[in-house]
Amino acid sequence: MAKKLTITAELTVFESLQELPQSIQELMHKAQEARERAYAPYSRFKVGAALQLANGELVTGNNQENAAFPSGLCAERVAAFYAGATYPGVAFQTMALTVRSLNKEVNTPTPPCGACRQSLAEYEVNQKSPITLYFMGETGKVVRANSVKDLLPLIFDSSYL
Repeated sequence: MAKKLTITAELTVFESLQELPQSIQELMHKAQEARERAYAPYSRFKVGAALQLANGELVTGNNQENAAFPSGLCAERVAAFYAGATYPGVAFQTMALTVRSLNKEVNTPTPPCGACRQSLAEYEVNQKSPITLYFMGETGKVVRANSVKDLLPLIFDSSYL
């Protein structure tokens, strides 16, 4: 007989950036700065990421588009892959994400895409500790996920291989 599986996620919603601890506000400001340097001529949707590492280093990334659309890369993966290549074995602690559209105002918290969730999940599983994610639009509310697992509860990892 089939059984129902219930999956829950705990997310915290803040009304504004000012409600967050100063260190997270600063991390989000770094993400906003990175967002403005994004190369997004096709989607006109700029994304910035700032990643705080356990060794105190701060790494930023932004989306990098390409006319051959699958060749581009999201901000989250730019930051994560750079951190993984430059600081191998150093845990990712907190990532801040922010978006801005050149077509309209985005005031809804915008989470990472599925590919970025899967990529971040790989780091989280390997480091055996959660990565806290904060995400927002250009303005407005900010959402905190205490783990990538809150955004991707059925993680595919190496245990399935």
